[in-house]
Amino acid sequence: MIDLHCHLLPALDDGPATLAESLALAAASLQDGVQVLASTPHVRSDHPDVVPGELAGRCDELRSALAGEGIDLEIVCAGEVDLAWAMSASDEDLRLVTYGGRGTDILLETPYGPLPPGFEERVFELFAPRGMRVLLAHPERSMSFQSDPGRIRGLVDRGVLVQVTAQSLLRRSGSSRSRAVARWLVKEGVAHVIASDAHGDGSRARLVDAVEAAARIDRARANWMVTEAPAAVLAGAPLGAPPRAAGRRWGFR
Repeated sequence: MIDLHCHLLPALDDGPATLAESLALAAASLQDGVQVLASTPHVRSDHPDVVPGELAGRCDELRSALAGEGIDLEIVCAGEVDLAWAMSASDEDLRLVTYGGRGTDILLETPYGPLPPGFEERVFELFAPRGMRVLLAHPERSMSFQSDPGRIRGLVDRGVLVQVTAQSLLRRSGSSRSRAVARWLVKEGVAHVIASDAHGDGSRARLVDAVEAAARIDRARANWMVTEAPAAVLAGAPLGAPPRAAGRRWGFR
């Protein structure tokens, strides 16, 4: 499996506090079946220690530590980007926080509060001229999207990709509202990626469990969301035709 959203770097944002915790998270992810993991620290004003120009070096240090422990996990460097930060960032800093620094695909954090006016237009005005494809992180947690999930479909119709978080798909964790929207996104073929969004605090939702939960809705698409789809994101390539979402259309309530 490929996990495109994980807070893995130590002592940086709200992820692992120490290198030992980062190594433990990496080892657990590998044991669960993850072979490629994207390190995506928060890139926003309240995490000033996350400096785009330093991320590649920090990922190299972590790769060396993983190799020293015999943890055979491929690490891809990226960031989880706040829209307000991105609006004032340089083109070079934006490129540095895309997946692998390729400048093609960027993980955009969905705001937890009400979406700002014109959110969708700001997304397109900022990233489309730069040739960047947006992967929208955990929109199912947004109160605004929960009230009107059709807005997510509107973004997807314009080329945005959607990532749902493992926790949201599992009955034992996450809010019922987030779970309802996450399941709808999978059922309707609106979601493209399942990721852990793990923070290394010992309470992570296992990606393999989330995939199994999504498989009860549509097994072919669930597998695609942690293999072919994220591989295309990392390559900056078209996703291609996903497996057809099966069954009836679901409501939200």
